[in-house]
Amino acid sequence: MTSLWHRFVEGGDSLLRSAIVQALAHECVRTHALPSDNPVGPGILFFDKISPLLCDQVRAFSRNGLERVLAVALSRSALSGNTVWQLLGSGASDVFFWDHSADPAREIAARFERWESVDGAVASSLVADHLVGNDPAWIAMLRQIVEMASYTDASVLITGESGTGKELVARLIHSLDTQRQKRDLVVLDCTTIVPELSGSEFFGHERGAFTGAVSAREGAFALASGGTLFLDEVGELPLPLQAELLRVVQERTYKRVGSNVWHQTDFRLVCATNRDLLRDEAEGRFRRDLYYRIASWTCKLPPLHERQGDILPLAQHFLRQLRPNEEPEMDQAVRDYLCQRTYPGNVRDLKQVVSRMSYRHVGPGPLTAGDIPKEERPSVETVYRDWRHGSFETAIGQAVASGIGLKEISHTAVDTAIRLAVSSANGNLSRAARQLGVTDRALQMRRAARRRNANEKEFDEDFGSFADSA
Repeated sequence: MTSLWHRFVEGGDSLLRSAIVQALAHECVRTHALPSDNPVGPGILFFDKISPLLCDQVRAFSRNGLERVLAVALSRSALSGNTVWQLLGSGASDVFFWDHSADPAREIAARFERWESVDGAVASSLVADHLVGNDPAWIAMLRQIVEMASYTDASVLITGESGTGKELVARLIHSLDTQRQKRDLVVLDCTTIVPELSGSEFFGHERGAFTGAVSAREGAFALASGGTLFLDEVGELPLPLQAELLRVVQERTYKRVGSNVWHQTDFRLVCATNRDLLRDEAEGRFRRDLYYRIASWTCKLPPLHERQGDILPLAQHFLRQLRPNEEPEMDQAVRDYLCQRTYPGNVRDLKQVVSRMSYRHVGPGPLTAGDIPKEERPSVETVYRDWRHGSFETAIGQAVASGIGLKEISHTAVDTAIRLAVSSANGNLSRAARQLGVTDRALQMRRAARRRNANEKEFDEDFGSFADSA
């Protein structure tokens, strides 16, 4: 296992700290005390109470969830209220009280062993070369997919808008599945199934079962046995066919059309849809019993506008696919254009835009604005749209309406910009400083002042509580 860092934020006497480190070492969990506020890699944060500083540290040390940080409370009272959810929301991979079980050190060892395996798979070419992205929410979703695919045989329902990569996720689940014989991935597009032939498509048929059945045929349930059955756009299935599928999904038995013989099948079921099946179920268009059979685990893929930081990495990925013998680059105008454009068709839409630019590009240099087809170019109004309008102005309006002062609004805006820049730069402060147009020292001083203010605020709150009680 990779060596972990550890830090005791506060609380816990030296004997307790020593005992914890020794218990971890006994389970072969090698740790080293964190020497600075810029850790690299996974680690454990021990704490005695919740505070804004603790949440900030979790957010910074985990790089908004990209690195594995386990938050361990040294006192049961530290996990009161919403502490767990605050820390998980700040990027912690898990939160619990040290003495909540007989052997917490073994629990920690097991968690980091699993996380190391999962993160290794996420970073592998099998995943990284097909499901590209570094956005924290995207990485968190990939981790869930890898863990679910590798360690369970659960049926999976993948939801999301068109073009978000649902079939790629289904193929990844099939590739990572270690529970079966690793036979084929059988793909069935439910929008193309002819109702009159649906029985044959799913169940197969015997020779002479109907006009035109000149020979016996195996259906999707037989072909997928020992492998994975992927039902794309499962929400388009008519209700009568949903009822027929329920027995197979539930009992893994079926009969061919024209036969009275029951056959056994064993497959992993993965379904995908761009519909809201729970709403369809409430409106009587999708069977409730079937929904809960196909959705043992659900995965909602985010639209591209929710992972803006992945637009340029995806564009570079598509360029490398289109120009494998080159090192394609894009000049700043093209990069700005791609980041400001909307993508109704999500990742598929982005790929088409990049393809059209690549087809027009000539020469060894980077793609330039002239490579963007005329019909794709933004209007002057779009180019000069004020970034301060829209959601930013709405947020400021809500703050003003709530009585928030100008000083706090200003500080919050600056702190938010710093946090986003540092996250975008994957924790690289020099790169974040350049993006913000300030010096490295100015950024470091601002972050140090923020931590100092958080500590002072916490002290004031604690002192006030003490004074009130006195």
